Amino acid sequence: MQSADCNTPMQGSAGGGSGRVQVISRQMVRAEAPPASEEEIHLTPWDLRMLTVEYFQDGIVLPKPNRDPGRDDDLAVMDRLSPAFARALRCFYPLAGRMVIGGDTATTVSLLCTGEGAELVHAAAPGVTAADVAAWPPRDTPREPVSSLFPLNGLLCVDAAASPGAESRRPAPLLAAQVTELADAVFVAVSLNHAAGDGTTFWHFVNTWSYLARGGGADSSPPPPPPVLKRWFPDGYPVPVPLQFAKVQHAVQQRQPPPPLHECAFHFSGDSVRNLKARANAELARSGETPAATVSSLQALLAHLWRSVCRARRLEPSQRTAYVQFIGCRGRVRGVPAAGYVGNAVVPCRAASTAGEVVGNGLGRAAGLLARAVASLAKDEAALVRESVDRWTEEQRFPPPAAAQAVAAIVAGNSPRFDVYGNDFGWGKPVAVRCGPENAADGKCTVYEGRGGGGAVCLEVCLAPDAMARLVADEEFMDAVAAPPCL
Repeated sequence: MQSADCNTPMQGSAGGGSGRVQVISRQMVRAEAPPASEEEIHLTPWDLRMLTVEYFQDGIVLPKPNRDPGRDDDLAVMDRLSPAFARALRCFYPLAGRMVIGGDTATTVSLLCTGEGAELVHAAAPGVTAADVAAWPPRDTPREPVSSLFPLNGLLCVDAAASPGAESRRPAPLLAAQVTELADAVFVAVSLNHAAGDGTTFWHFVNTWSYLARGGGADSSPPPPPPVLKRWFPDGYPVPVPLQFAKVQHAVQQRQPPPPLHECAFHFSGDSVRNLKARANAELARSGETPAATVSSLQALLAHLWRSVCRARRLEPSQRTAYVQFIGCRGRVRGVPAAGYVGNAVVPCRAASTAGEVVGNGLGRAAGLLARAVASLAKDEAALVRESVDRWTEEQRFPPPAAAQAVAAIVAGNSPRFDVYGNDFGWGKPVAVRCGPENAADGKCTVYEGRGGGGAVCLEVCLAPDAMARLVADEEFMDAVAAPPCL
């Protein structure tokens, strides 16, 4: 049995103590739109449904850069990162704008390309190490390790929206980054308003920022694709999209304090993932069931987690449970380019069953449920549009904040296809990746590529403390977990 990579609290991370984060500087980096560019970006239904959720947050642990003799230590890192951040923001200039609420006869929400800027914070936490953030070997601890290393905590996306004439409150920026110098590493964290972009947009921006910071191709690395800033709407669709609320804030459910949560990051080697895929497909073949599609590596891994979490939660066999994945629409829907599209272009896909069926009928059966749900939408462009655009426009259902999500569900975000470990800012590739505090919910699973590549996958899982304790003690689950390459 292998161990899991669990986050642990930094002592005094929010106040005094060895883990205190000290802000060195805070600046608003402006970015003007190019000539003849759009001044207003209307949000699509894919964007609008994100108004009631938290900012998208991820961060990477980078090695400590080698200092040049005679350089001011406080300036060395930011001398490289700050100009590159400004250049990247010019490429994604709508993210330097502000979200506004408008409409005379109906409420609408859009992004104004005002160029007011994105926030860039420089901080230091000399009492915190890379091991404190990456945390190996595991320890069963509450979820509080890296909160102070992220900017724009405590906001829902709608909190950034300003109503006309609301001069008393400055709306929050759509994008912010915090660069924190640790004792032996640098942590780069980014927070993006989820209504402005999804995980693909998030990592597209970070990839562009790191590419520019290391010289913009000076090392012969290929550049990220140029951003495609024009939003997609179906032909004949109302633009802007009218909302069914007099005030957008009325769509937000009452916020509840988050329950106690523990979080662990589980690393699965490429061989382990391939073994799970082979096992799932073999079980389906032996059962005589004709699957809608071959189970993928990721579906086999997520099914392994689904079954294990059902056991860890001690669900009754008759208890309904669901696994929510997201299907990317880039390149699947006409008019949405396969690369470079900025905005949200994902559709939730839900597989549901009873805990007894998920746990009791083997890995193949659970993976088949996931594969069937994805196949029902992924190959049908009309179904993708109908379910994610037409149906949403009619019903306008908004997801609740993370703390209010259903207990018996698992929601998987991010993708192992995102380029996390290629983000070398000029002095070395990342050694770990971590999810931000605003993405915490009971049953939230954040998927990353595994360190070392080769098909490895990392799952950062958030559960109630008692369920997490049982998950890390589950031999069937942990037998598939493998230690990542050493820091």
